[in-house]
Amino acid sequence: MAALAVVGALCAAAVKKQTSDLALVITLCAAALILTVAMGALRPIRELMDALAERAGLSAAVLSPVVKTVGVSLLTRVTAELCRDAGESGIASAVEIAGGVCALLVCLPLFEAVLGLILDLL
Repeated sequence: MAALAVVGALCAAAVKKQTSDLALVITLCAAALILTVAMGALRPIRELMDALAERAGLSAAVLSPVVKTVGVSLLTRVTAELCRDAGESGIASAVEIAGGVCALLVCLPLFEAVLGLILDLL
């Protein structure tokens, strides 16, 4: 992943002076390749989290929103930075706000479960 990042950054920097549009395309392609490689690395992490959740007695309904929120956060960060690189800081800010809303939306089942536990205790 580091090699892909360095090669992509060098290629984008070399082309940026002549055509900034092509540099953005190179950046997007490099980011897509890096994210594809990173997705493959997530499988063992997910398996470990599932095993730990099973040992701790946690249901998928509790663990899934946490994992999804981390995914939304990472995707939001990458998208916002790509927008900033393209010179669109306004769109980047909108992406960050939308990412926060999506993270809250993904966490609703977790909030409902916590509220249910609190109500049961009362």
